[in-house]
Amino acid sequence: MQELALGLELSKQKFLWVVRSPNNESAQAAYFSDQTLGNNPLSFLPEGFKERTKGQGLVVPSWAPQAQVLSHGSTGGFLSHCGWNSTLESIMQGIPLIAWPLFAEQRMNAVLLTDDLQVALRPKANEKNLVDGEEIAKVINSLMVGEEGKKIRNRMKDLKIAAEKALSPNGSSTMALADLASHWTNQHNS
Repeated sequence: MQELALGLELSKQKFLWVVRSPNNESAQAAYFSDQTLGNNPLSFLPEGFKERTKGQGLVVPSWAPQAQVLSHGSTGGFLSHCGWNSTLESIMQGIPLIAWPLFAEQRMNAVLLTDDLQVALRPKANEKNLVDGEEIAKVINSLMVGEEGKKIRNRMKDLKIAAEKALSPNGSSTMALADLASHWTNQHNS
């Protein structure tokens, strides 16, 4: 959390950061637990961070309407753990990603997004297996203002168009769902 704060600050890029209280148990417990009562997630930020980044970023405790944020015209990138819902929401809005998976299917999704689809960047851990603030700032700036970021944004736009086409009335996803419903209806009626 400290390194992410440092990276956001060093990047000089505008940001919205939804902060949750850290949980020292397993990653899975941290993922599924709500904010611990009495813990203010903002109290875990580095001292003076909010003041130093005033005008650069907005820190929100616990929750924000992710789909609405991703659909806003000023959103240029999304640092995500790459859960499937977040991945789909990002694709449907054409928002390129910084992939930072924690567990479960997130690692597989991150590989798909970075290596196969090439619509995401992934920060690299240092020799201590820590993604430090400098690396985070580098990846943020690469996505937001670098040449690699331009290529990623263009590929994400193409992926968004393909997703919209699949969901159109005659698209592959719509037709597959209709075929499944028809199959179930025919089985039920026989």
